[in-house]
Amino acid sequence: MDLQKLCFVITVTAVISLVCYPSSVTAGDIVHDDNLAPKKPGCENDFVLVKVQTWVDGVEDAEFVGVGARFGTTIVSKEKNANQIRLTLSDPLDCCSAPKHKLDGDVIMVHRGHCKFTTKANNAQTAGASALLIINNQKELYKMVCEPDETDLDIHIPAVMLPQDAGSSLEKMLLTNSSGKLFHIPHVVMTTCCFNVLHTFIGQFPSCGEVFKNISLFAVSVQLYSPKRPLVDIAEVFLWLMAVGTILCASYWSAWSAREAAIEQDKLLKDAVDEIPNEKAVGFSTVVDINTTSAVLFVVIASCFLVILYKLMSYWFIELLVVLFCIGGVEGLQTCLVALLSRWFKHAGESYIKVPFFGALSYLTLAVAPFCIAFAVVWAVYRTVSFAWIGQDILGIALIITVLQIVHVPNLKVGTVLLGCAFLYDIFWVFVSKKVFHESVMIVVARGDRSGEDGIPMLLKIPRMFDPWGGYSIIGFGDILLPGLLIAFSLRYDWLATKSLLSGYFPWAMFAYGLGLLVTYVALNLMDGHGQPALLYIVPFTLGTFLTLGKKRGDLRVLWTQGKPEAPCPHVRLQHREELD
Repeated sequence: MDLQKLCFVITVTAVISLVCYPSSVTAGDIVHDDNLAPKKPGCENDFVLVKVQTWVDGVEDAEFVGVGARFGTTIVSKEKNANQIRLTLSDPLDCCSAPKHKLDGDVIMVHRGHCKFTTKANNAQTAGASALLIINNQKELYKMVCEPDETDLDIHIPAVMLPQDAGSSLEKMLLTNSSGKLFHIPHVVMTTCCFNVLHTFIGQFPSCGEVFKNISLFAVSVQLYSPKRPLVDIAEVFLWLMAVGTILCASYWSAWSAREAAIEQDKLLKDAVDEIPNEKAVGFSTVVDINTTSAVLFVVIASCFLVILYKLMSYWFIELLVVLFCIGGVEGLQTCLVALLSRWFKHAGESYIKVPFFGALSYLTLAVAPFCIAFAVVWAVYRTVSFAWIGQDILGIALIITVLQIVHVPNLKVGTVLLGCAFLYDIFWVFVSKKVFHESVMIVVARGDRSGEDGIPMLLKIPRMFDPWGGYSIIGFGDILLPGLLIAFSLRYDWLATKSLLSGYFPWAMFAYGLGLLVTYVALNLMDGHGQPALLYIVPFTLGTFLTLGKKRGDLRVLWTQGKPEAPCPHVRLQHREELD
C-alpha cells in the first residue's frame, strides 16, 4: 500500500508537469509560429525545413538541415527534381559586398553578420549564384526575414540558413583537397581573408576566393530540397491504438476489481453479517476517490508546476524528472506484472513477508521488483538511443494503467469538474500563454527547448515512419489519464448496474474518446504540425456524450450525485451478477 501511495504521488507530479497535446517533435519546430514574422510582397515565403545533401569527389557525404528564408524563390520539394550543384565559399566571407569572382551557377556559402540577409542574397544573385547558404553564428537555426523598410526584394535565388556546426563541417570539406589532406589555415585568415597571411601558408594567389577555389578543387557539391510531410503518418495510427488500448485495459481492470469487491460485500450482507465490513475487508484499501475540491486544486497545482518547469527547465531538471518517472514506472510495471502473474502463481501472490520501510510485500512482488528496477535503469541509461521509445512507452502505459486502477472518479459531477478544469488548463497553457510569455509554455516544456534534451519523459511516443524529417508523434499522459478516469467510471457503473455491454455507457464513452483523439490528429495535420491541445477535442466528445446519454436515459441524477445505480436487495443483486458471469 505504501508503494502504491508513492506511485500515486509520483504520477500526479508527472501528469501536472505537462502536456496535453499530441505533436511531432523534430527540428521542424523552427517553422512553427509562422504568423509571427510579417510578410510583404517579395518576402512572403513560408518557413520550411531544407535538406542539404553533400557530395565530396562524387561520393555522397553528410546531410544537413536548414531553414528557408522568407524571401527568394521556393525550394523544390522532391529530391529527384533537385540538382547537384557545386559549392563555393564566398569572398568576402560575409558577402556584404559583391563577390570578387563570377560564380557560374554555384551555390555560395557565406557567414552571417555585418549586413542584412537580403543584401547578401542580392550580392550573391548578381555574381551568378544559384542559391545562398548562410551559416549562423550559433548552433540553432534562425528565421531569415525582411526589414520593414526594405524595398530591394527582387531576389530569384533560394536562401537557406544552416546552423554553426553544419557550416564548420562544410568549410572543412571545402578546405580538404581530393586526396583528403586538410590545409590548416589560421582563424584570422578565415575571418579577414588577409592576402599576406595566405601568402605565407599557401603561395601567391590573387585573392582569397582563388585560394579556396584551388584548395577545394571543386570537389564539393550540394543538393537542396524541402520534402513535405505526409498528411498522415502510420505512427499516429499506432499512437491512437496505444491510447485507446491503454484506457480499455485500465477500465476493465478497474471495473473488475470494483465488481469483485462489491460481490464480496454482497456475500457478507447475504450471510447476515451484523457489522458492515470495513474498506480493507472488501478490497478498497488501494482506491483513492477524487472530490470536486481536489479536481480544482489539481489544475491550480498543475499550472504552478508547469510554470516552475518552464522557468527552471534545464539539463539537471530533466534528469530529476527522469528519476521521478522511473520510480513511478517501476511501481506501475510491478503492479501490472504482479496482477497478471498472480493468476498462475496465486500462492506466491498471497504469501507475504515484512520488509523494512516497505511493509508487507508478497513473494511475487519481491520476485518481480528486481526485473522492473533493472528495466527502468536500463531505459534511463540508454534513453537517447533510437529504440528507447519502446521502454518509455512500456513504463508509461504501466504507470497510467496503475493510476487508473488506484484513482477513481466517484460520480459524474467530479468527472465534469475535473475534465472541465483540465479543458481550460489545456487551452490556456497552449494558446493563451503566448500572450503572457510570448511563446506557448506547454509546447516549450513538452519539447524541452531550454534543457538541451528531447523534452520530459511523461509522454507516449512513436517514431514517424514515413516522415522524411523523422521525429516522433507524441501524446501526453494527461490526454489519456484524465479522460480515462471518466471512462473507467462508466464501466464500473455499467457492471454495478448489471447492464449488458451494448446497453451501458462505457462503449459510447470509449467511442467518443477515440473519435475525439482522431479529430485531434486531423486538426494537427490541418494546422501543419502546430501543437494542438488534445483535450480541446477529447473533452467535448467524451463528456458531452456521457451527459447527453445520461439525460436521455434518465440516469443523470444518479450518475451526477451517487455514481452508483440504485441498489436492490443484496441477494437479488448477487444473483444478477452470477447470471452475468
